[in-house]
Amino acid sequence: MSRFHFKHFSLCHDRSTMKVGTDAVLLGAWVEVKPSDWVLDIGTGCGVLPLMLAQKGIAKVHAVDLDEASALEAAENFQASQWSRQLFAFHADIRKFTMQCAYDLIISNPPFFINSFKCDADRRNQARHTDTSLTFNDLITSVRRLLKPEGRFALVLPERESHDFIPLAEQANLFLFRKENIIPIEGKTPNRVNLELRYGKPETVLVSNLIIRHEDGSFTDNYQERVRDFYLG
Repeated sequence: MSRFHFKHFSLCHDRSTMKVGTDAVLLGAWVEVKPSDWVLDIGTGCGVLPLMLAQKGIAKVHAVDLDEASALEAAENFQASQWSRQLFAFHADIRKFTMQCAYDLIISNPPFFINSFKCDADRRNQARHTDTSLTFNDLITSVRRLLKPEGRFALVLPERESHDFIPLAEQANLFLFRKENIIPIEGKTPNRVNLELRYGKPETVLVSNLIIRHEDGSFTDNYQERVRDFYLG
């Protein structure tokens, strides 16, 4: 059994389609939350994002995953945490998922590779490729159906795919409010972006950069500060 240890929680991720990774951790650390937030996590995997947001302080998270083993593992990780009464996992297709509530915050580390090379593992493909499970249009439609009018939608995407996603979201009246370019090595171009979208076009989009490593391979001070509350060491 593979177990990943954070400062304030541990979780198993050997049965989930997507393991604990840098994309999810940087998104969870970046997103802003309020104590009153009701949150929906689309494609929760092992449940790392709900656990991070619970540590930061929220009211409740509903975590949804199309893969049954992932949803079950997330549920077990939630029950083993100090926030078991706030976190709930569901094995469901988000395109059909309904609740008697709308959400203040929807967060997702979604499938984002389009028409790219696929590995042989069907579950892994489902988690990583938009043309196998959840398309960008499906995701946007689900967010519009489940997000409060004043709500926020946060997600991480490859920088290239973000150029396809943002115009699609704008067609649904979801506009970019905050953006963080994630740069893997100093001097390189961004390979990931954290995005926060809201209804209605803002006057100004807040843009920032996060560099993970210096050219010598050492972590930058900004990166270490970002993950300080979560990673051990």
